[in-house]
Amino acid sequence: MPNESAQIDHTFDAAIGVDVKGEIWTCVEIPGSAALFGSMKSIRVDATIDGIPLLNAGLMPTGTGELMLSLNAKLRKQLNKGVGDVVTVRLQSRPT
Repeated sequence: MPNESAQIDHTFDAAIGVDVKGEIWTCVEIPGSAALFGSMKSIRVDATIDGIPLLNAGLMPTGTGELMLSLNAKLRKQLNKGVGDVVTVRLQSRPT
């Protein structure tokens, strides 16, 4: 069976930094993710951050009812951005 994916076209701007139990994580929160995905479980998506592709990236629950996407140090360096900076996120597909 070939790799298939469910198409998504959800673009938003978000600041880097999500409060998780009193600590700021270098993630962006996906607004409306519960409605968008119908689940609060971890899922995988293909996305871009400021145009840089992220394939099969994991979205994790924030603990407050939304999902978040982690931005590792290598990606943040490519973006030249850190906590508090705003990025444009485009969710494109969900591998199935």
